[in-house]
Amino acid sequence: MFIRLSSAFALVLALCFGSALAADQADKPVITDTIQSQFDALAKDDFAQAFTYASPLIQQLFGSPQNFGMMVTQSYPMVHRAEDVRFLDLRTIGGALYQKVQVRDAKGEIFIFDYQMIQNENGWKINGVQLVTSSGVTA
Repeated sequence: MFIRLSSAFALVLALCFGSALAADQADKPVITDTIQSQFDALAKDDFAQAFTYASPLIQQLFGSPQNFGMMVTQSYPMVHRAEDVRFLDLRTIGGALYQKVQVRDAKGEIFIFDYQMIQNENGWKINGVQLVTSSGVTA
């Protein structure tokens, strides 16, 4: 009896997590479009447009597109002036959705970032960016 219930529970968990993973992957094109649109805006120094892709939490934290732009240019110059952007895996960690992004800067150095994404009534928004690794090697 216990084995049968355990098997049934395992099947239910697999179905739940499997469908959640499928939903995440189905959203990947829209998520990558959101991130790419922010990269495009940053490349043109259009901080007001770039700010629209940030989540309400990030917008509240920085208060204005100008403050947001200052943070990006000072703390993330490789994102501000990315030479190449590649989208890697989309995954769920601890219930949060993360898009891994590879960025090559003007010097050829490779950086890997995790973009935490959230969905609200206005679509997918960037809720945080974390540097995962830097190659220290030019490509």
